[in-house]
Amino acid sequence: MLVSQILKDKGDLVFTASPQETVGAAAALLHTRRVGAMVVVDADEAIVGILSERDIVRVIAKEGGGALTKPIATCMSADVIFAQPEESIDVLLERMTDRRIRHLPVVREGRLVGIISIGDLVKYKINEAQAEAEGLKAYIAAG
Repeated sequence: MLVSQILKDKGDLVFTASPQETVGAAAALLHTRRVGAMVVVDADEAIVGILSERDIVRVIAKEGGGALTKPIATCMSADVIFAQPEESIDVLLERMTDRRIRHLPVVREGRLVGIISIGDLVKYKINEAQAEAEGLKAYIAAG
């Protein structure tokens, strides 16, 4: 299965933030929106980073509660790893596992078109395995 198929089912809504927003405001938005990461974009909508719950925990552990008043730019991951709509689930699972990341912004021709989480990929892998198992059971039963 391809990323484009997942986005077709899941939708293409991506929450974004500006690098100047505070870490505290971003943490509140992540909580309210029930997501684990936000894509950070500049005034021209260019992707400049990604902010995850892990980034927030790291900066608070390092700097204490005062980190909540700092801009997102001080703790976001600036080296963003992307996914393309034509890529397969298996390729992305490997990339995410190797890099120890849980969210990949999906871009097409440099434009943000969605976001994929490791949970999205695992869900589709489980569904794929269940469908295969059902097919094998039907094949065996037909003898």
